[in-house]
Amino acid sequence: MTQATASLAVDSGTPVFDSPVAFMRPQLQPQDVEAAHAVLKSGMLRAAGKCAELEARFSKATGARHAMTCANGTCALQLAYAPLFERGDEVLVPAWTYVATASMLVAAGLKPVWVDSLEDTMQIDVADAAKKVTPNTKGIAATHLYGMPVDVNAIAELAKAHDLKVVYDCAQAHLSTVDGKGIGTFGDACTYSFYATKNLGTGEGGMITVNDDDLARKVALLRSHGESDKYLHESIGFNYRMNDITGAIGCSRFDRLLDETNARRAAADHYDRVLGAIDGVLPPTRTAGADSAWHLYTAKLDLDQFTCDRDTFTKALHAEGVPTAIHYPRSLTRQPAFQDFVSEANGGHPPVADTLSTKVFSLPMHHELDGPTIERIGEAVAKVAAAYRR
Repeated sequence: MTQATASLAVDSGTPVFDSPVAFMRPQLQPQDVEAAHAVLKSGMLRAAGKCAELEARFSKATGARHAMTCANGTCALQLAYAPLFERGDEVLVPAWTYVATASMLVAAGLKPVWVDSLEDTMQIDVADAAKKVTPNTKGIAATHLYGMPVDVNAIAELAKAHDLKVVYDCAQAHLSTVDGKGIGTFGDACTYSFYATKNLGTGEGGMITVNDDDLARKVALLRSHGESDKYLHESIGFNYRMNDITGAIGCSRFDRLLDETNARRAAADHYDRVLGAIDGVLPPTRTAGADSAWHLYTAKLDLDQFTCDRDTFTKALHAEGVPTAIHYPRSLTRQPAFQDFVSEANGGHPPVADTLSTKVFSLPMHHELDGPTIERIGEAVAKVAAAYRR
């Protein structure tokens, strides 16, 4: 143990924080509880006026023509994939994303083709995607990971060149923009999650946005038993509806979503300045023209500059009172669930995704983070970095 490491809290030194910083702030406010209570008192529990209100507001905020609530973000992906693709189609998907983006492709009988990510932004590498297009490729499923939009212009060019459908997984990207436009204006469909920890968290819930009237009708039918009129079923469908209790919470939280998102953006700017001054700790790179919703603030370590691995580094940060999380500890091609869908023919194990899994770590991010707290988080990161620097 060196003198530097001996000063770390993990080795009985004095921590930077007396009590841990809050990693996130997903709690409801009194007005959210009252909104849900009002629905309970009304007795109208199914999808009704509050779901419709949330759809209208979400459509306007994201720039989409149509917005449709649904049970959760995973259902939203199913509602997007089903009308756009046919069983056996190949769909390009990043190996570096949350499991649902790809697992719902497999569940729909589609073939995931694994695409690598960019080392800097950690978003899908469109150049790598272009190399993996075959005559059987019918679409791209790209994630705006951590809230940072991908290069939508490059994806649009690739899609146009090969007549591909584009689905954006926006589960972490509420109110993200590209060149000042809401992300709902891009692609064939966008899917969102309202899971409890999301920027717009309702407990469970989701949304799908589209800009084509015919596609919107297909999604609406699929969402509710293929029903176009009372007991008239045009097609096979599911029960993926939201309910008005969830819708009411969503509407109430939506009232402050823009202010909270802007607070996250200010926090991310502050983080960038603080972490940018620490050798070996890399703030997240931003996609050109994009304004992230900053669901997560995910940094990276240049492990060549340290004597420890990422997990040792973050364990030391935890002891200093700075909780972290790993998004994600392995790429999708290393997940047992996809072992039968990984081969050289469909992308193998993309190397950047594998590398990212060893060095990313997410720091506290929420709308209540203030400047002094971020400065002290930076102090803790600098302390750990100094202790383990080569």
